[in-house]
Amino acid sequence: MKTSTKGKSISELTLEELFPDTLTDTSCVYVDKEREVWVATELCAQYIESTIDAIVVRDKGKPIGIVGGYDLLDHLRKNPTRDFQYQHKIEKIMFKKFPQVEKQTKFKDLIEKWKDTRRAFAVISKNSGDFSPISARKMLEVGTRFKTDISVSSMPKKKIITFQGDEPLRKILDLMFDNKTRKLLLVNSNQFISDRTILEGLSRMIKFQKDIDNFLDVPINQVTFDHIKVITEDLKFDQLCSVMNKMEHPYVIYKDIIVSPWDVCLALATEELVEPLVSRYQKKCPHCGKNID
Repeated sequence: MKTSTKGKSISELTLEELFPDTLTDTSCVYVDKEREVWVATELCAQYIESTIDAIVVRDKGKPIGIVGGYDLLDHLRKNPTRDFQYQHKIEKIMFKKFPQVEKQTKFKDLIEKWKDTRRAFAVISKNSGDFSPISARKMLEVGTRFKTDISVSSMPKKKIITFQGDEPLRKILDLMFDNKTRKLLLVNSNQFISDRTILEGLSRMIKFQKDIDNFLDVPINQVTFDHIKVITEDLKFDQLCSVMNKMEHPYVIYKDIIVSPWDVCLALATEELVEPLVSRYQKKCPHCGKNID
């Protein structure tokens, strides 16, 4: 018999309860600790802000840490040269704790771990001996499957951090780290930049612009900006999560409220279930529409 989750706080549910069908359906991306920093820069430019959101670092096949946008950009502030990208190993810049969780880890404990490390990423072991990633993006799946009374207009407002569009990368990174945010909005527009877009631009510069001596001096307008999705309707929480879950890089704005996957995580951590979580693969009777166990 399945345990009912009706009326429970989501924070008390385990990862296995939250993802009964999809907990380990994605594999991690790996890189050897002896590879150069530029390799991590290129990999993270491809994968972060997805279900991956960080690269697992291995030593002779054994996971020993992770590297993500926070790690790469933090070290870029201290070592902004091309030589650093080519001459130093990933082991030098990686986050040296391997953030492994279990099927019985509660959602509240996962969120606290993420707050503590400032990295919304963890891994869980698969039966094959491999690992699957758990990211803030993956939590959108949970939001699509539970009903609550909240809507996007009732989500907490936060200060919107903006940039002008012609600042040097140095000032952009200072804004991100000082305000503890991964995204900045271009003033008076629906465009934004993130750690991913910065790493994409940095990867291109490393390969094709050999004359750059200090990456922090590069104007941010040499990086491609993304467009934030503007929502005009006050969507219910599950509808909001469904919209975001279909986006390649989920980030939306409704009036003066901005929502990222991390904001969804924080909202989930404070909510009680109005209706039980139901697997997206739950079969329904074609005649009466009721769930089939």
